Amino acid sequence: MSSLTYLDLHRQVSPDIEAEITAALERLGPASDAIGNAVTELLRHRELKHPLSVLPLLVHAAETGAPGPALPVSAVHVLWWTSACYLDDLADGAGAAVAGALSEDEALLATVISGHILPLHIIRSPRIPESVRGALTTEVAGGWTGAIEGQLSDIRGDSGRATRDSVTTVYRRKSGSPFGMVTAMAAIVSGANTGRVELWREFGCVFGILWQIFNDQEDILTGRNEDLLNGTVTYLLACALEVAPPRSKERIRTLCGASRHSHGARAELTGLLLEPAALHRYREDISGFRDGAHRLLDDLGGDERYLPALRHLVDQSSRMLLGAEAVRAEAAPGQS
Repeated sequence: MSSLTYLDLHRQVSPDIEAEITAALERLGPASDAIGNAVTELLRHRELKHPLSVLPLLVHAAETGAPGPALPVSAVHVLWWTSACYLDDLADGAGAAVAGALSEDEALLATVISGHILPLHIIRSPRIPESVRGALTTEVAGGWTGAIEGQLSDIRGDSGRATRDSVTTVYRRKSGSPFGMVTAMAAIVSGANTGRVELWREFGCVFGILWQIFNDQEDILTGRNEDLLNGTVTYLLACALEVAPPRSKERIRTLCGASRHSHGARAELTGLLLEPAALHRYREDISGFRDGAHRLLDDLGGDERYLPALRHLVDQSSRMLLGAEAVRAEAAPGQS
């Protein structure tokens, strides 16, 4: 019998996740139509590109053989990331352009509801056993705290002091914390013991690092170049700085500052980031994070009907997208 893939599961449960969110909005009461409309528009316009909302379902299914009871956690995942992604764009100065029919102020208020209030309503719903509601609330608070700590460190990143270890620490917080939050929440809902909850949290954190690296690669290949425009210290940049000779290191650091305003600097820096030595180190480290995630799954074990989908999700998130043939992405028109 062929294994269920995470894409198969996503196709099956997408309507159920939407229903969980709709029910949470309805629990706000009939006087909250404006909130419901704003959140619905934000979710419609900011639909998540990748179906990672299945992650807590797969964790719960690995523990119990049934994904369904973790649907509320998947809804929290969708709401959390919709809110966080909009806030990230707002910090980058792109909020007004990415809120659909909502004004920037309306979208900002919708993110407060979607990322904070609705997850609490979901946790307090009859779908969640009262015995675990306190623990789940703590997880949501911890997920936001870790992610914001990581994002603040990211904003203050300094290419002059960047190392692979320092970037890993930032990634573990800003992306690892929210993934660790939902994997731990799913494990708690499943009734797993404390040791297994912590192992699932660690798996989520490592997965979050992998996903951030995957997202960084997409940023280059799609030509968005948001990381260069924002002066973000990425893992690839840390790899390039580590393997570059001294004169090239200084050139990379100079270009990091200039790339905020110069198309030519972005093009030159992209070329240096895609040098074979930097990509070799990058590829090796991606493999290391991937192997770490697989070791955690081996240690955890569980229902073999669902573990292959988790392993596949790890492998898909660990792909090396950049290479010698990678597109040297152009910066957006109008930048000088």
